[in-house]
Amino acid sequence: MMYAYPHPLDAGYTIEVSHLSEPVWHRLLEDFTDANLYQTWAYGDVTSSHFTHLILRQHTNVVAIAQVRIARLPLIPVGIAYVLWGPLWKRSIDPPSTNVFRQAIRALRNEFVCNRGLTLRLYPVLYQTDSPDFAAILGEEQFAPLTSFGSTRTIVMDLRPSLDDLRAHLGPDWKRNLKAGEKASFDIIQGSDENTFRTFVSMYREMVSRKHFAEPNNLTTFQSLQHRLPEQCKMTVAISGTGGQPCAGIVCSILGHTAVYLFGATTTAGLRARGCSHILHWHMIKHLKELGIQQYDLNGINPDKNPGPYKFKSDLAGAHGTDVHFLGRFDAHGSRLTRYAVHSGDIWRRAHGRVRHGVVQALARPVDYVLALADRKHL
Repeated sequence: MMYAYPHPLDAGYTIEVSHLSEPVWHRLLEDFTDANLYQTWAYGDVTSSHFTHLILRQHTNVVAIAQVRIARLPLIPVGIAYVLWGPLWKRSIDPPSTNVFRQAIRALRNEFVCNRGLTLRLYPVLYQTDSPDFAAILGEEQFAPLTSFGSTRTIVMDLRPSLDDLRAHLGPDWKRNLKAGEKASFDIIQGSDENTFRTFVSMYREMVSRKHFAEPNNLTTFQSLQHRLPEQCKMTVAISGTGGQPCAGIVCSILGHTAVYLFGATTTAGLRARGCSHILHWHMIKHLKELGIQQYDLNGINPDKNPGPYKFKSDLAGAHGTDVHFLGRFDAHGSRLTRYAVHSGDIWRRAHGRVRHGVVQALARPVDYVLALADRKHL
């Protein structure tokens, strides 16, 4: 049964869709500079009970890949396929090709929308300022933007300049705090082992309790993910301390040509230790430079709601930071029923927040049910 009309791929392009083994998938990831944590096999395994992989070839060469998480509702033909921070289409041995991106999203729509009748939701790693106009390309390939979700904003720091140049362009306050941290001679530990991650989680929970925040529901997920990731993909944790007491900690994912700052925490002891966070971030930047990482995504800013973290990140990046908006999420629908169900779920989610009952949760949280309903243990 055909749910929507497919668009043929250009001559020379073919696809393969299958659930690849973890070693095979990660060998493919290594070839892409836009590889990221959310496209790792382990992330699919931890957050979903059903995921698959699409491989796009040009003749015999693999030119794009995507990991797709899938969930369906029981009894009715409604489901969603979700590609988070994909597809991957920037190979390390070739200059980026816009046509490869076009063929990749066309192949994804043909398979999951036209053949399977699902709603396909893409969240690509693209920014509004990217050229050419990727939103137009997505529109030409029958994807519509989800304007109701708003636009996520971040700062991307260019790490290609020398360390001296990066330091020279730090914000004045940031530079003073870094000097204070250097004079204090903090101890810094760095690792990807589970004990170091557990130490960070304890620090984070202390901070959450102190600030009366709600703990993010994905912290435990990321801890489970760290256990599942192969060594070359594990997140890097760095912790600064003094006198045997941890003061500040950060968690970063380092894959492809980009590092992503995921979590940060400062303990009560760290509040009295000037420069403990600054020296830690500078330590991480030096580490990223040694690895040849080209850019550092500081992972989310909101100058209005969170002016303090915004200033910290903006001053860290200095003149080498670019304030960008993600292009956003895009949907393609296999039928009017799936369009209506997902749209209704989005409205319900915004109106009522998190709900916890089977089908209602699936409709109310169409992306999150890929993470939850598809695997009951995550409810």
